[in-house]
Amino acid sequence: MINMLLQAQGAQGGGASFWIMILLLFAVMYFFMIRPQRKQQKELEKFRNELKKGDKVVTAGGIYGTVAEIQERSVLIKVDGDVKLRVDKNSIVRDYAADAQAANDQAQQK
Repeated sequence: MINMLLQAQGAQGGGASFWIMILLLFAVMYFFMIRPQRKQQKELEKFRNELKKGDKVVTAGGIYGTVAEIQERSVLIKVDGDVKLRVDKNSIVRDYAADAQAANDQAQQK
């Protein structure tokens, strides 16, 4: 159906409307896909730069731990007891203390 519309417009000299539709398509893609992704990346980068000792974090691999030491490119996280892991700072994806608080809030509402 879209193909028929484009052919009909092409036959009538609707080249300008075709380019307007293409530009609108790219604008929609930008505002619904690219822009939110960039915003999310900036927030994650800000979170990683603001890490401090004692923060409870989750890595991309699903490891939960507490930040014990921060270096320029890596973070030492305390996992359990005396077990500590050094991970790349980019592998830390979120703060699980906030997740625990949200779960408690939901449980109290029910």
